[in-house]
Amino acid sequence: MVKRQLAERALMKALSTGGDFAELFFEDRLNNSITLQGGKVEIVNTGRLHGVGVRLFKGIRSVYSYTNDFDEAGLLACAGEAASALKESVKADAPDIRLTGSIAVNLHPVSKLPGDIGGAWRVDRLRSADAAMKAVSNEITQTICRYVDWDQRVTIANSEGLFTSDRRVYTRVALSAVASDGAENQSGMSGPGAMRGAEFAESLDIEERARKAASMAVTMLRARQSPAGVMPVVIDGGFGGVIFHEACGHSLEATSVARGLSEFAGKVGQKIAADIVTAVDDGTMPGEWGSINIDDEGTPSNRLVLIENGVLKNYMVDKLNARRMGGVPVTGSSRREGYTYAPTSRMRNTYIAAGTDDEDEMIRSMGDGLYAKTMGGGSVNPTTGEFNFAVMEGYLVRDGKVAEPVRGASLIGRGSEILLKIDRVGRDMTMAQGMCGSVSGSVPTNVGQPMIRVSSLTVGGR
Repeated sequence: MVKRQLAERALMKALSTGGDFAELFFEDRLNNSITLQGGKVEIVNTGRLHGVGVRLFKGIRSVYSYTNDFDEAGLLACAGEAASALKESVKADAPDIRLTGSIAVNLHPVSKLPGDIGGAWRVDRLRSADAAMKAVSNEITQTICRYVDWDQRVTIANSEGLFTSDRRVYTRVALSAVASDGAENQSGMSGPGAMRGAEFAESLDIEERARKAASMAVTMLRARQSPAGVMPVVIDGGFGGVIFHEACGHSLEATSVARGLSEFAGKVGQKIAADIVTAVDDGTMPGEWGSINIDDEGTPSNRLVLIENGVLKNYMVDKLNARRMGGVPVTGSSRREGYTYAPTSRMRNTYIAAGTDDEDEMIRSMGDGLYAKTMGGGSVNPTTGEFNFAVMEGYLVRDGKVAEPVRGASLIGRGSEILLKIDRVGRDMTMAQGMCGSVSGSVPTNVGQPMIRVSSLTVGGR
């Protein structure tokens, strides 16, 4: 993608005005997406992103510039702009930089690249999903099916001598159904994805995923409004992990911690969760949606224990925030959407680890409460940990038995409080896929957990 000698000259140019660290991030990415609406192809997009970002540090000051001009003049001009923006005093001689080449270990092999399949094959898969959703009920009035994949090549070089490359291939299918009775509408959705090629879509039971999305919409259309109050809540696995991701995970990223904007800042070694709670952020899980070989600073991926038996063990740390935190080690957690963004600490595959509790028993012994089978979106304040999340598919529990479906429920609380109130953790951890947004753009992340029970939680409703 770029010659080593040119990268060395660009790094020296970036450091010519007194910076103490410089980094180059080269990206060449091919994107494809097809959208069917109501069974008809509505949108077909194919595009290429091609550019380089230059980042420069002086202590804890940071400058970022980027260009899509890959030739020598364009790259050196971009590096010079970063140097000028950071300028304090001109140095007579830039440091002599010698890069050592390396290739990232590929933990996530791909057997069929996006370019190996045609658009017609993608459309056929989507039409199968569309037909499966419509077959669930004549109350299904709208369907949207989307196939997305991309093939990203990156090269990362920095003034510490790093010169490494990686290739990332992702594939995802997004299925959405709307059920209507003429007066009200309810939706259901499914969005499986993986850090894999077309072999993922080939092996995916897309019709079953489609039926589940449509069935959720129909079930919620017939549901009554959820009651409000404080009650025990069982949250199912998979996308139920979005609560930990949003209400707790973001508060463990150095992006918030380093500036003191997290409720968990300064609490490593302290008890912040129930003894049965262990939480992990793991970028090495083979083929998973949030996995990476190296992060976007070139640090190899790893398995990072965040909370162990209720005790806070680690934060997710990138290079700049490591400086702000007094030189703590980086954790392979630095990510960015693409070359137009500077990286920062981000989650990968973040989940509450499997426990030992029986899933049937946790419902049977809870008395009256709410079973949140599928979570939806929500909002969170990372400084305070306060959150509000919609329940996409929920059921009342009466005397330890799952009863009628309810809609309009929301879960309201605070991250630090919900962690301490978890009194059951099931044995089967599952994951679900999402796109996580932050200051470094939108990146693929997995959220996950086993079924868990929260002894007491505020449920919003009527």
